[in-house]
Amino acid sequence: MPDDTRPAYHYAVIARALALIDAAGPGLTLEELAAKMDMSPAHFQRLFSQWVGVSPKRYQQYLSLDHARRLLADRFTVLDTALATGLSGGGRLHDLFLRWEAMSPGDYARGGAGLVIRWGLFASPFGQALAMATDRGLCGLAFTEECGLDAALADMQGRWPGATYVEDAATIAPLVTQAFAGGDTRLHLIGAPFQIKVWEALLRIPSGHVSTYSQIAGAVGHPNAMRAVGTAVGRNPISWLIPCHRALRKSGGLGGYHWGLPVKRAMLAWEAARADSAADANTGT
Repeated sequence: MPDDTRPAYHYAVIARALALIDAAGPGLTLEELAAKMDMSPAHFQRLFSQWVGVSPKRYQQYLSLDHARRLLADRFTVLDTALATGLSGGGRLHDLFLRWEAMSPGDYARGGAGLVIRWGLFASPFGQALAMATDRGLCGLAFTEECGLDAALADMQGRWPGATYVEDAATIAPLVTQAFAGGDTRLHLIGAPFQIKVWEALLRIPSGHVSTYSQIAGAVGHPNAMRAVGTAVGRNPISWLIPCHRALRKSGGLGGYHWGLPVKRAMLAWEAARADSAADANTGT
């Protein structure tokens, strides 16, 4: 029997359900969906509620293909005004307390030479996660469900080819635990100066909200550089913590996601459902 208390197992259930909902359309009932997944409705509902805090029936709206358009209409963030103090004031960013420092441009140009980067595999709410860290903090977080471990590891190591890589999950485990539990998380941003500006802009988007590539371009002072911004978003090495999944096309399209669009959709749905559950709790509904 699978251990259905594990977050990675929860995500596997969500990923399977997403594919079934997409194939069947919005008319799929709880009973039909549970049967397709070889579960009882009660068991299926319990797993969903453990993972996100809402029922499967309500959750289906967050997994629908037009959810991104609804987010843009209802939870759109204007980056250059609404959260101008979010980075300097020590504010709470997407339910995490983040502190970060950036590698100098010269060090980045040397491909991470001299750095020791420790890595390991961890369960997460969105499947298996590949985490990497220097002595200064987390520098990489990837999700392997869509691309596989070997591809994810080669991708991440190829970003800083001069670094020395050591498999050492035990040492970096406290950082990863903090990252997914909302603790005080240290990040070490390893990127070119323009990339780091884009990643800092992403950190201004609150959990449960979204913004657009054009908004991000304006926030970093290059309103016409949407293509370059999109590239920088795609090169974000610390997925989830630097929330590139909250960047959408102005049309309401999801855009890309380096670790697979199903993961991006699940992240957006998970955050929106939790935000709504918290709002309902605060209002007593």
